[in-house]
Amino acid sequence: MAELPTTARVVVIGGGIIGTSTAYHLGKLGYSDTVLLERKKLTSGTTFHAAGLVGQLRTSANITQLLGYSVDLYKRLAAETGIETGWKMNGGLRLACNAERWTEVKRQATTAHSFGLEMHLLTPKEAQELWPLMTIDDLVGAAYLPTDGQANPSDITQSLAKGARMAGVKIFEDTPVTRIIVEDGRIRGVETPSGTVECEKLVLCAGQWTRALAASVGVNVPLISVEHQYMVTEKIDGVTPGLPTLRDPDRLTYWKEDVGGLVWGGYEPNPKPWALNGIPDNFHFDLLTSDFDHYSQFMENAIARVPALETAGVKQLINGPESFTPDGNFILGEAPELRNLFVGAGFNAFGIASGGGAGMALAEWVVKGAAPYDLWPVDIRRFGAVHRSTDWVRARTLEAYGKHYTIAWPSEEMRSARPTRRSPLYAHLAAAGACFGEKLGWERPNWFADLAAGETPEDRYSYQRPGWWGAVAREHRAARHAAVLIDQTSFAKFRLTGPDAASALNWVAAGNVDRAVGSLTYTQMLNHNGGDRGRSYCSA
Repeated sequence: MAELPTTARVVVIGGGIIGTSTAYHLGKLGYSDTVLLERKKLTSGTTFHAAGLVGQLRTSANITQLLGYSVDLYKRLAAETGIETGWKMNGGLRLACNAERWTEVKRQATTAHSFGLEMHLLTPKEAQELWPLMTIDDLVGAAYLPTDGQANPSDITQSLAKGARMAGVKIFEDTPVTRIIVEDGRIRGVETPSGTVECEKLVLCAGQWTRALAASVGVNVPLISVEHQYMVTEKIDGVTPGLPTLRDPDRLTYWKEDVGGLVWGGYEPNPKPWALNGIPDNFHFDLLTSDFDHYSQFMENAIARVPALETAGVKQLINGPESFTPDGNFILGEAPELRNLFVGAGFNAFGIASGGGAGMALAEWVVKGAAPYDLWPVDIRRFGAVHRSTDWVRARTLEAYGKHYTIAWPSEEMRSARPTRRSPLYAHLAAAGACFGEKLGWERPNWFADLAAGETPEDRYSYQRPGWWGAVAREHRAARHAAVLIDQTSFAKFRLTGPDAASALNWVAAGNVDRAVGSLTYTQMLNHNGGDRGRSYCSA
């Protein structure tokens, strides 16, 4: 084994798919003096037991672009490194079993086309022709993405590691980080049993271990471990190597071909958190005890969709922990609490699909100081003080897990861990008929019911006009033709004083804020490139 260097430009912690992808891309960007440290063996955390489905479609155009990059990388990686990845671009089907889901799927198709993704809307019979083992009696339609696929997670990781080494990156297994060294508010290096490595920048890609490791230097990474199970069957007649991956969200299940059998799992509404008192010290290449009783809630729906499952042999029910986050999106970027510490973690069981793109984006972030494009849905800076509470994060994350396959209604609000933060006017607003939403733990009125007319302040979601449509119309009319009061307690507030306050604000604001005392300016706040960092009210 090579000797651990005493210095490196960048240290990456974690030898799963995210860490190796980041190291691979750092090498491609010329950062050959990068060192990757893995506490045990490559893939031994959660990567090795991932199901390996690679889908691309998300509600964000840029996250979809990131996942599309993963597909492009996996297509060519084996030829570059000589290590096969198990990549198969066998396409992906997504089913719709009711009118509301079909509306969602059609909207997704429109979105996919706007992102440049090929996506076809199919009749139930056309879907069955691609996946002959399934029944279609309840289907309204299906969507097909021919560029989706599947891969072997461990093989992809080893291939990325080989590519990283080819670019000069050094990888050390069995080298846990025992301490992150911070001096004068800056990253200085890491300590390991094999010695200390000084570095300019540090990247935490340690999966479910990331939160505790980051917390040791005051950085918050809100994720928890959740048990996730999938079943592996014996060979089934009719299962062919080219069978597309299948997602059946109305039945909460997903499917892929595996050496003539099926791998299938789901996202239950009552998930089980894991490691409530911390992850066991020697946990690696480990699985949890299979919970057939908990998994049985999928069986009736699964057999109804794929009748051959009723008589198929079962090889294994795999139960492995995965890191999940409060909003179902992964965590990427430079930590706001500590400069030059970057995070790539919390991938909500789609780390294989995200791995190539997330590693690319994180490497560019490290090298260039900014993401390659707007990645705010996954940016670590989207979290706030409320996300430091483990209880809050656990409650919200379990709700997000349970919604993984539910319909994503426009403007849908989460219900867990509420209310947490309330303004002094909360009781008055509630008495006036407020229906509250939540932002960073704050309860904020979304709309007001007319209590005298018998309305109730409860959201009714729809892809047409939601239940609050008429109430919001009343509020718009009041704001246009009379006057309204808006409680802005939840808004962040900054006071800037001194002789150069106005000129300093004018430097970062798009609008002119140097106005008469008592005036109010609504304007964008800009980053150093002139991009929009958010909107604010500036008062003189």
